[in-house]
Amino acid sequence: MPNAADQRSKSLWMDVDVVPEAPPLGSDRRCDTIIIGSGIAGISTAYELAIEGQQVMIIDRGQIAGGITARTTAHLAPLCDDLTAEMIKLRGEDISRLFYESQVTALDRIEEIQKRENIDCDFRRLDGYLFQAPGTDSKIIDDELDAVRKVGAPVHRLVGVPLAHCDKQHALRYPRQATFHPLKYLKGLAEAITAKGGTFYPHITVQGIQEFDGGPVVVATDHGSVTAKAAVVATNSPIIDRFALHTKMSPYRTYAMAFSIARGALPDALYWDTLDPYHYVRLQPGEGRTDYLIVGGADHKSGEADDAEARFEGLEAWARNLIPAAKDVTHRWSGQVLDTIDYAAFIGRNPGNTNVYVHTGDSGQGMTHGVVGSLINSALILGSDTKWQEVYEPTRKTAAAIGNYLRENLTAVQNFAEYLAPGELGSLDELKPGHGAIVRAGLTKIAAYRDSEGALHARSAACTHVGCHLHWNSFEVCWDCPCHGSQFAVDGTALNAPAISPLAEVKTPK
Repeated sequence: MPNAADQRSKSLWMDVDVVPEAPPLGSDRRCDTIIIGSGIAGISTAYELAIEGQQVMIIDRGQIAGGITARTTAHLAPLCDDLTAEMIKLRGEDISRLFYESQVTALDRIEEIQKRENIDCDFRRLDGYLFQAPGTDSKIIDDELDAVRKVGAPVHRLVGVPLAHCDKQHALRYPRQATFHPLKYLKGLAEAITAKGGTFYPHITVQGIQEFDGGPVVVATDHGSVTAKAAVVATNSPIIDRFALHTKMSPYRTYAMAFSIARGALPDALYWDTLDPYHYVRLQPGEGRTDYLIVGGADHKSGEADDAEARFEGLEAWARNLIPAAKDVTHRWSGQVLDTIDYAAFIGRNPGNTNVYVHTGDSGQGMTHGVVGSLINSALILGSDTKWQEVYEPTRKTAAAIGNYLRENLTAVQNFAEYLAPGELGSLDELKPGHGAIVRAGLTKIAAYRDSEGALHARSAACTHVGCHLHWNSFEVCWDCPCHGSQFAVDGTALNAPAISPLAEVKTPK
C-alpha cells in the first residue's frame, strides 16, 4: 500500500521542500526552547527566538511545514474572518480594535522579515474586496462598514467589483492587504533559523510533555527525550489538553482548488463574498504569461460530510460563473480550520503550566494568527509582555459567546450516541477496494478500509484523543474525528493533532 501521506491531496504549495535535509534526533537533547509543530506559528516563533540568541529546536510528526499551513490559500487579511461586526458583538470595540491592530502588526512583520532575509516568496500588497453575494441583502455591507470604521481600519464603500455579474454588487475595499507563497516564506525562515544554530527534526512523534515545578520541560518522543527551558505547542490542535481548549473551538473542513488563468485577466486582489460559508479568491504568479487562480470555500464541520466531489463541483461552477477567464483545474485540496467560539486564537501560557505555551484556534486566519502567536509567545518566553495578551489569553471566558459554545459542543454529545447505531455496511465482505466504512462487529465499531489490492485494514473506530466516533474521508483517504479534528491514516497512524497514539488494531470476524 502507498505511504499514507502519498494518498492525500496536494496543494499548490507542496512542491517546495522547506527543510531539504534534516538530521536524526539521536540521543537525548537539550535546548532553550523546543517548538512542537512546524507550521507558520511554530517556525515564526522559532525565528523570533533565534534572532534573540536562543537555541531552538523544531520537531514535527510529519514533514517540516507539511501540515495545515501547506493547505492554506494564504490570504493576508487583518480583519476578523467572521466579520468585524460579529466580533464586536461578542467582545466589544476595544478588544476588537486590539485584535485588528495585532493582525496588522503580523502582516507588517511578514513584510519586514521577507525584506530583511531576502526571501523570494511572491509577497505583495494589494486590495481586498468584501462583496455582496448575488441575491443577498446589502445590509451586511453597511453593518460591516460601520464596524470596520470603529476599529480604525481603512475602508472604502463602492458598488461593483471586477467579477462577472458583480458590477452592481455593493462592496467594501480594504487597502494594503497582502498575499504570498507560504512555503517559500517558511523555507526562507528555516534557512535563517538554521544559520543561527536552530535545528529541525521531522517525523518525530511526541509521546508526552512534563513540566517540573520551577524547572525545565521534558518532551518525550519516539526518538528520545528533549529537555528545554520552555516548550511551545503549535500543532494546529493542541496535544497537551483534553478539554480546556478543545471545548472552546471546533474543526471545520474547507476546500480549495487552483485554475490556470491568463496573466492580467483578473486584477490582482483578494476577493471574498458574504455567503455563509463564503467563497474566497486570490491569484498566484505562475510561469510565463499564466498565473494560478485559487478559489476556496464550501466549508463544513469536520467529519460531518463526505461529499468532496460535489463541493468541488460547486466551487468550480461558482468560479467559472464569476471568473469566465478561469481555464484548466490544476490542483484540488482540502484543509482544516479550527474555529474558536469568539473568533480569536488561543495564544500564551497553556492553562495550568508555567513554561509550556500554546498556539491554536486560528479561525480561518492562520497566516496572520500564526505570526501574532510568534510575537506573543516569544515575548512571554523572553520575559516581556504584549498589549495583545488579553485578546488571545487561553484561559479567557467570553460570556457573550455561550451560544456558540453550546452549539459547537453538541457535536461531541451527538457523536458518542453513534456508537449505538448500526454500521454503515452489514459486513466487511461488502467493503469494496478503495473504500472505507464503519462496520459493526458485535459491541465493537471497526474503521475498515480495503485497499486497491483487496487487503483489509481494520482499526478501532474510536479516536485516541477522547474516544469520539470516527468518520471516513474519501477525498483525503483518512479517518476524521468530528469532535476535535484528529485524523488517522488507514493503517491507524495519527496524522493530525490532538491525537498522538495510533488507532488500535482489531480482530476481524472470520
